Amino acid sequence: MQAYHVPSSAGLLKLDAMENPYVWPEELRQKWLQVLKEVPINRYPDADAAALKERLRTVLAIPDYVSIMLGNGSDELIQIIALALARSDRTYLAPEPGFVMYRLISQTVNTGFCGVQLNPDDFSMERTAMLSAIEERQPALIFIAYPNNPTGNLFDREIVLDVIKHAPGLVVIDEAYHAFAGASFMEYLDDFDNLLVMRTLSKSGLAGLRLGYLLGKSAWLDELEKIRLPYNINSLSQKSAEFILSHYEVLADQAASICRNRKELYRQLSETDGIKAWPSAANFILFRTLGLDANRIFTGLKARGVLIKNLHGSHSLLQNCLRVTVSTEKENTVFIDILRQIIQSYH
Repeated sequence: MQAYHVPSSAGLLKLDAMENPYVWPEELRQKWLQVLKEVPINRYPDADAAALKERLRTVLAIPDYVSIMLGNGSDELIQIIALALARSDRTYLAPEPGFVMYRLISQTVNTGFCGVQLNPDDFSMERTAMLSAIEERQPALIFIAYPNNPTGNLFDREIVLDVIKHAPGLVVIDEAYHAFAGASFMEYLDDFDNLLVMRTLSKSGLAGLRLGYLLGKSAWLDELEKIRLPYNINSLSQKSAEFILSHYEVLADQAASICRNRKELYRQLSETDGIKAWPSAANFILFRTLGLDANRIFTGLKARGVLIKNLHGSHSLLQNCLRVTVSTEKENTVFIDILRQIIQSYH
């Protein structure tokens, strides 16, 4: 195994980790600091984070019949679910290429993992391939990212529903990029006993807080709570999240700006010679270099002060593929200009 490597971004324009590039208005930051001054950091945090859960329920319109579980980022929630169902004779399953932590955490809990390859042309989910893999492997757990990371697309809803219906075990819909997609499976939580929906506030501008949340029926979440470590959400994160959720329009406006910038960045990438870009419902765009070495493009960008994600070699369908986070208009322009300069240098 290899540890999940996070490269240093010191001195670089950081477009590799799907972070929100916008900060809060100064007046709001000052109000937030006043809230933090009152936090009793000599005391343990609320172990259940009851006030934060209630704020999430109200602001995000989470139905009363849905229980909420909080994690130190989505990664911890993935780990908790994987630990709860872990057995060496079981299999976990996910479409691939997908979020690398599904496979990595499956390995750490000593459970088999089956990756089902997506359509190589548009990274769509293939119904026959998924249902065949489910029939053959009988997975105890299926992860589906919606939109998918690193490809950025939303899978066909009817195919995903078929997967849920045919799954012999639990299905987790990972909606980490929900703020930019405008689509969700939360409405189906009352229809399926084997469905959970997972989200995070990281992509909405709170990456530094590490706050993920899991939605589902209490029959599941009551069991998963047995594995969650106590006090996993610290006091500063709880109060910070409660505060900004009371000003949720700020995060919503920032997400809308990112979606507008995404449309323009996709257009510019699509009009760049030697580049094939795929449409995205997330806050990043996947693109492939055509007749160009992706490693050379990545290295050239980094040498000129721009850090994106190099996916070349990570999966057979991602040869010569790179992923860039959608940022501000100014930063997107810097990226595009340098990218085009590097491509021009080939000729």
